[in-house]
Amino acid sequence: MQFEVWAPQAERVTLECDGVTRALERDPERVGWWVGEADATDGSRYGFAADDGPVRPDPRSRRQPDGPDGLSAVVDQGRYAWRAEWSGRPLAGAVLYELHVGTYTSEGTLDAAAERLGHLAELGVTHVELMPLCPFPGRHGWGYEGVSLWAVHEPYGGPEALKRFVDRAHELGLGVVLDVVHNHLGPSGNYLPYFGPYFTDTHQTPWGSAVNLDAPGSDEVRAFLLGSALAWLRDYRLDGLRLDAVHALVDTRAYPFLEELTESVDALADETGRPLFLIAESDLNDPRLIAPREEHGLGLHAQWNDDFHHALHTALTGESQGYYADFARSPLASVVKTLTGGYFHDGTYSSFRGRRHGRPLDRTRVGAHRLLGYSQTHDQIGNRAQGDRLSHLVSPGLLACAAALVLTAPFTPMLFMGEEWGASTPWQFFTDHTDPELAEAVRRGRRREFAAHGWAEEDVPDPQDPATRDRSCLDWSEPERAPHARLLAWYRSLIALRHSHPDLTDPDLGDLRVAHDEQARWLAFRRGDVRVAVNLSPKPAAIPLGSRPARVLAAWEPVEVPGQDGLLHLPGESCVVLEQE
Repeated sequence: MQFEVWAPQAERVTLECDGVTRALERDPERVGWWVGEADATDGSRYGFAADDGPVRPDPRSRRQPDGPDGLSAVVDQGRYAWRAEWSGRPLAGAVLYELHVGTYTSEGTLDAAAERLGHLAELGVTHVELMPLCPFPGRHGWGYEGVSLWAVHEPYGGPEALKRFVDRAHELGLGVVLDVVHNHLGPSGNYLPYFGPYFTDTHQTPWGSAVNLDAPGSDEVRAFLLGSALAWLRDYRLDGLRLDAVHALVDTRAYPFLEELTESVDALADETGRPLFLIAESDLNDPRLIAPREEHGLGLHAQWNDDFHHALHTALTGESQGYYADFARSPLASVVKTLTGGYFHDGTYSSFRGRRHGRPLDRTRVGAHRLLGYSQTHDQIGNRAQGDRLSHLVSPGLLACAAALVLTAPFTPMLFMGEEWGASTPWQFFTDHTDPELAEAVRRGRRREFAAHGWAEEDVPDPQDPATRDRSCLDWSEPERAPHARLLAWYRSLIALRHSHPDLTDPDLGDLRVAHDEQARWLAFRRGDVRVAVNLSPKPAAIPLGSRPARVLAAWEPVEVPGQDGLLHLPGESCVVLEQE
């Protein structure tokens, strides 16, 4: 088979394959590329050496059986016999579920996670969003310090296990989305600079030198990232990608990398006949990110909406530190602004940033399904000192209110694993760095970060302690017992309503009508014939909904429909979904 590697600065490149070393030749058609033939089959171990240096794994390695520092292995993508006939599921109308393979089960593998997919099908979600799967040092970690951007972490099961997972998900009618990290690579096991200018000092990021998207050599770096993204969608039959922190992709070229990526993914969707989509994480509140390319946008299909989370979190918990401060001044008004306008910071002053932030979203041109809404994510839980979930902070009634707002709002809803039953397990920051110095630096840095916010060092979990990961694994006995079973039934009811009532998937932000009382702590909104009311106060609330005949679709506590006076009497810390004629 043919092997190839981009090493533009090398004078000599050799291939080591199954213990035999061969010299590669320059490719006359492609500047900087080296090519050569060698006998190899699925599983053959190989690597490249530049200018008689050490043998390193292939930058485009599809498998790292011995971890990021070991040799690559050949993967025959055609060996797997797909079982499921799958035509795809679009983003519009979706309900996503963010899942971390290493803690979804105690086993921490893709095969073990696949055995639990029936739970998600019964829950009613449409897509599983997997946190990053690329190889990283050690066994356990969040995945955001991965390297080998074309490969699957071996302790999770490697490439074949991912195919089995996707196949099982598709058999159950679930789409699969993968979180990919293009803005940086991990500090350990990253050998890309050995081969070429994959990074540039022209720009700096929180992780050091930026990925080279616009300096000399950036054509090939962009092709490397594009090829990786398309390989996930094509070879593993994934339905979409979540792009981590795209605001950290520094790119000054006239044809932005993100636009090139969306154009390539749309072309692959046309080729395969399956709907494929890209979801960005962005801190910019810039609607150009999700505006169509023909309207001079970047054309991404959706983005996470942290503003909705922050508004909802402050309304539920009363927290007001850090970036919550602006939302906490009038929490329910903040929720209303995001429900009706998408962004909270849409050109307004951000005290956390010390400047104006964002720009308005054109509600007449951008469908609400292009914004993801959620009350919990891996970031918003795991980046707390003790990884405490919303279930550790508020009552079951307020958890039910949060679910009602997320699952009946105009946005595409996303859940974080375990929230559907109010999991009692935390989700903490954990690592398994094999480099002792790096491990100690991470441990000290984590404790120093939270000491600045008043936490005692002994109260901040040690990321390197295996017990930190173990505490973060879901307890699968909880969904079957009180009080978790009640909340799980509530989530199932709300998701079923979202699927059965078209008003709840209407993407028109301009059609939503909201009323609220900041002091009484209630909020109600109308979506077509559906009315949603939440009472965040411990005291009962009388909410004016009008006297039109109504029926209860779902209620956390028993409630009567409004009478002749048009008032809905809603118990404290409770919520209801009604349908009015």
